[in-house]
This record gives sequence, C-alpha cells and structure tokens, in this order.
Amino acid sequence: MTQPDPYVHPPLHAVRDAVARALAEDLTPIGDLSAALVPAAARADAEFIVRVAGVLAGTRCATETFRQIDEGIEVHWTADEGAIVAAGTVVGHVRGSLSSILTAERTALNFLGHLSGVATRVRALVDALHDAGGIDAPRVWDTRKTTPGLRALEKAAVRAGGGRNHRGNLSDWVMLKDNHLTGVGITDGVARARDLWPARTIHVECERPEQVVEAVGAGADAILLDNMSPQQVQECVRLVHDAGLGRRRPLLEISGGVTLENAPSYARTGADMISSGSLTNSAPVLDIGLDIRN
Repeated sequence: MTQPDPYVHPPLHAVRDAVARALAEDLTPIGDLSAALVPAAARADAEFIVRVAGVLAGTRCATETFRQIDEGIEVHWTADEGAIVAAGTVVGHVRGSLSSILTAERTALNFLGHLSGVATRVRALVDALHDAGGIDAPRVWDTRKTTPGLRALEKAAVRAGGGRNHRGNLSDWVMLKDNHLTGVGITDGVARARDLWPARTIHVECERPEQVVEAVGAGADAILLDNMSPQQVQECVRLVHDAGLGRRRPLLEISGGVTLENAPSYARTGADMISSGSLTNSAPVLDIGLDIRN
C-alpha cells in the first residue's frame, strides 16, 4: 500500500533528538579517534546496499546522522521509505569527506537496520493476514512495547511496513487493562472516563465473553480481546454485532500471543485490528551495509 512520504516518516524533531543522542554515545568525550587518522582532504563515494530482502525504513534518520556530522556530505536515496527491496539492491548513495562518512557510518546503519527490520516484520504480518483473509482481514496494529526513546521512530517504521499505530502514549486515550480492572470495574471505569475526558477514546481489555458484553453495554469505544483463540474471538465478534449498534459498535482488537505463524487463523474472525508487541520489541535487524566505492 503506497502512502505519502509525510505519513511514513517520523517527525523531524524526534529524528534530530534521537540522532543527537546516538552520536553523543559514539563521540564523547573527544570524538572519533580512528577517523582522525584519515587525511582531511580524502573524499569518498559510498552506497547503501541491502544484503537480504526487506522493507526500507529509517532513511530520514540516516540522512540526519550524516548532516549532524558534516553538513557537506551529500545523501541521495534511490528507494523510497516503505519500499520492498530485494537483496543486493542499492538504496542510497553518500558522497563527501571520507573521515566524516566513517564517523557517521555505524550510527546511520544502526538506525537504518533496526527500523527497516521493524518495517519488514510488519509487512510480513500484513501480507500473511491479507493472504489468508483478503480485504476483510484485520489491520495490523503496533503497541507501546517500543525501545525507550525511539517510539516515534519505531511507530513510523510500522507505518512504513503497512501497519497502523495504536496509541502513542498514556495521554492519547483511556485504556482499561486487566490490572486497572483490579481497582475499578468496567462499567464504572468507562463512566468515570467519559465524565473526566469526554472526547477521549475509551478502550477496554476483555478476557471473557461476559466482560465483552459489559464493555459494550458501558459504551466502550474499543475492546481488546486478550489471549483468545480464533473461535473465542468469533464468538465475541458475534456478541458485539448482536448488540445492534451498527456502525457505532466498538472497534475490536485481537492481542496476546499473536505470531506470524498463527496470525492467519485470525484473519477471518471479523475483528478490526490485530496487535503484537513483537513488531517493535522483537524485530530482527535488516542487514544493510555501506560500501565505499573508491
């Protein structure tokens, strides 16, 4: 699915901040000792090459890394953010001071490999669901199980892979999970949330059908069906539709124990979304290298 660039890229302020912190890790206290040995006049051309097939993400972070090291470095991408790329594909070019390129190389590749890995894992789940369920398959949702400090970047990578973003932080909307429900009931919790934050989405986690019935009756906007089998999900979907709310019914999310292998079994359950923390907290790095050509 093609999306406009602003949709798949992370916000620029988040990119600049993350890159600055990453470079500080590498360059404190006295800079790149090895690159300092390279003659100042030496220049180079280099290529970003994808070693294994995947989905490209993190190009804005890689570009910003070179910019913060040396504004004279030229970076040009030949593949778009979110592009599906084959092994051996050259996705970008870098030209400028050899010393500066060497200093920026690893940080740029760390961002590019990690975020492309997230996008690749998301695309695999999106494709598996679509292959099994067609256009009626649940859409893929991420979670807050992200690397501390990198959430905006990882959630952009999810978008680049064809997924959608769940809430970005605890202020986005109200979510009553199982641990919250030990202190406040579903009906009371939804009513109190509606009173205090009337314009916020109210999302309720349910482990049993009777909780789903209560959440629908309380007026929840979304229901998380936690650790349910495909058959249990279908039963809960039926309960929600039987409530007769039509288009005003709660959005239904499948979550808990979802893997690439078992996801297709949920593709025709009638749920709207399927979420997995593994998309961001367990995605393997996509192997991308920077090869100097001269």
